[in-house]
Amino acid sequence: MTSLGQSLNSTLDENCQVDFRKTLLIIDSYLGEQDVERLKFLCRDCIAPKNLEKCSSALDIFDYLLAEEWLSKEDPFFLAELLYIIKQKALLRHLRCTKEQVECWLPARRRVSLFRNLLYELSEDISSENLKSMIFLLRESIPKVQMTSLSFLAFLEKQAKIDEDNLTLLEDLCKKIVPNLTRKIDKYKREKKALQVGTPSVAKEAESLHQGEKELFSASDVNQFLEALPEISWQEEHAQSNGDRATLVSMEMVGASIDPVTSETSTKETAVYRMNRKHRGHCVVVNNRSFTSLSKRQGTDKDAECLKRVFQWLGFHVHIYVNVTKGHLDEVLQEFKTHPGHADGDCFVFCVLTHGKFGAVYSSDGDLIPIREIMSHFTAEQCPGLAHKPKLFFIQACQGEEIQPSVSIEADAVNPEHVPPSLQDSIPVEADFLLGLATVPGYVSFRHVEEGSWYIQSLYNHLKDLVPRQEDILSILTAVNNDVSRQADKHGRKKQMPQPAFTLRKKVVFPVPQEELLL
Repeated sequence: MTSLGQSLNSTLDENCQVDFRKTLLIIDSYLGEQDVERLKFLCRDCIAPKNLEKCSSALDIFDYLLAEEWLSKEDPFFLAELLYIIKQKALLRHLRCTKEQVECWLPARRRVSLFRNLLYELSEDISSENLKSMIFLLRESIPKVQMTSLSFLAFLEKQAKIDEDNLTLLEDLCKKIVPNLTRKIDKYKREKKALQVGTPSVAKEAESLHQGEKELFSASDVNQFLEALPEISWQEEHAQSNGDRATLVSMEMVGASIDPVTSETSTKETAVYRMNRKHRGHCVVVNNRSFTSLSKRQGTDKDAECLKRVFQWLGFHVHIYVNVTKGHLDEVLQEFKTHPGHADGDCFVFCVLTHGKFGAVYSSDGDLIPIREIMSHFTAEQCPGLAHKPKLFFIQACQGEEIQPSVSIEADAVNPEHVPPSLQDSIPVEADFLLGLATVPGYVSFRHVEEGSWYIQSLYNHLKDLVPRQEDILSILTAVNNDVSRQADKHGRKKQMPQPAFTLRKKVVFPVPQEELLL
């Protein structure tokens, strides 16, 4: 009987091993060449370089991880961590875990080093043009072969020009070519120092979260798009860990109902922002049609005209800027950050129509600008005239990989071969912001070359139809979500789902205009 029991246990164990390898085979089928390159880079600390060079598929990598006991059917977390980092979160379901579980476990179970993670994040933010500039500066020491940002950083590491304790060269390159990336290096140094002095993992996690890494969440269907959302603040993590996402959304929508500056309402349920000052406010529309190095965005003028028409109808002073360079955008942001008209206005609207990438938008001269950087100009500290007032941002741009377009449909994506970086730049932590993204992070948004984008056209139509019914802005954006998803069905292609994210404390309800909106 003992022998029989051992035989059965052995058979069951073998079956489990086979099942796990089948799971790995399925995961491999979803991973492309660039995913394999990313996995090889992230595994440089656990697989010998000579073995990594032999890997031509994810299955090859999995074999080495299994052999070195970095991966097993009993503990597949390292693979989950890798998939999470390379933004293949949908594949986590094959390991029977979720994005939220991985985020919860990471502080205690992280196996990809801080240094490796830093290099990977930097590689995601180094565009092809930035890479050319970096290679040019180091031409005498860089071989004349085609490189990706990952292979470039791997080469610097292999040549001992950078390591976890020496980032001088990398810092100098970033300062000269991509200055905003130095923030990631500074964050790495702080986290590394905390590890060296033995800071508990919970304290380290809190430190990074207090620096403003706030989650974006979908007001229309939170649960459906959890896997597309970025890092979360402590308050949201606490709510999530208690399984109370609905309470979180409700808290964001109706919490802090009494504004200390104005006596707008007395009950949480009916909290509404004041809309009876001298004027409604200013609406800025950045309309990038032509670019120095990117494709032309045909159809965007239709979007800009519709935005101008509807927001003028709502009482805003509309300012349109066409083909805005990085320098010009900085001037526009500075102008409206200090605009004296905010003091007597009810609200502020900022719209961007351009090419985009995960968490950022492109200027007409090809610079990638984080959305958070744009929004940060209008916090209460930076722009006191807008304190306690709703600040609405609408972004028509892709937030991820482009898909193959057909005939008259284009996608507002750039460099689709690169998986987008982590969306650390989101809405500011403080209250009264709303960010309307044309699509959830990681996916494309569509624009018709003659009729304009699905998102902006839907936004225009629903503002026109629902404002007279006294619907609040979140209800309107929920209707936009539904409409855009149905548009995708009509065209028989992958769904597009917009994502509103907000820290609004009250409802935004525009007064009903006295005149009809002319078509």
